[in-house]
Amino acid sequence: MKLITVAGPPSSGKTSVILKTIAALGLPPGSVGVVKFDSLTSFDHQRYDEQKIPNQTAFAGKICPDHHFVSNVEGAVEWGMKKGLSVLVTESAGLCNRCSPYVNGILSVCVIDNLSGINTPRKIGPMLKYADIVVVTKGDVVSQAEREVFAFNIREVNASATVLFVNGITGQGAFMLARHWQDTLDIRTLRDRKLRFTMPAAICSYCTGETLIGEMYQMGMVKRMEFDDESP
Repeated sequence: MKLITVAGPPSSGKTSVILKTIAALGLPPGSVGVVKFDSLTSFDHQRYDEQKIPNQTAFAGKICPDHHFVSNVEGAVEWGMKKGLSVLVTESAGLCNRCSPYVNGILSVCVIDNLSGINTPRKIGPMLKYADIVVVTKGDVVSQAEREVFAFNIREVNASATVLFVNGITGQGAFMLARHWQDTLDIRTLRDRKLRFTMPAAICSYCTGETLIGEMYQMGMVKRMEFDDESP
C-alpha cells in the first residue's frame, strides 16, 4: 500500500486537492482511502462519502494535533491494509504552523493557499520546510507575477521541494500530483520509521488542566519573553 501524508493550514484546500488527485489516479472505486486528523470538528467525511471513498476521521480534542497524529498513524496504516487499499492518504491540519507530520521515506505533501499572504511560506515551519511536494491552491485568482513571487518564497524555505499549482475546483494540475503519488514506494507498516522533525513540545501545568494565570502556577516547560524595561 502506498502512503501519502498531506498537511497544510486550515482551509487551504487540502480535501479538494485530495479528491481531485484521487480522481486523476483512475484507480478502482474503494481502493484509495483517507484518514483525516483534525482538532475539534470536520465535515470532510461527507465529501469523501459522496465519492464512495473509504475514510476515517479522528479528533485531537485537547491533545496537540501532531502528538495525536503520531500516536495513531500506525493504526491508520493497519486499517488501510485490512481494507485492502492500494493508496492511503492521511490528511492533517497544521494548526500552529509548527506541526511536522512527516515520516522519513513517506511522500509528504504540504498544501498552501496562494491567498494567505505573500510572506506566508516564511511563517510556516517544518510542515513546509520538510515537504517533498508543495501544492499551491487558489492561484487562479491572483496574477502570474503574484504566483511567481509566492513560488519563489516557497523555494527560499524549501529549495528541494517540487512546487505544483493545483486548482481544487477544476482539478487542473492534479494529474501531475497523481503521477508523484503513483511513483512513491509501497509499505506494510510504519513501525520503527522516524519522523523528519521533532514534534512541538509542551509539558507544563497548563497541559494538565491548570487555568490560573501567574508564575506560581507555572511548572514544567515554560518559555518566557524578555521585555525591554528601559524607560523612554
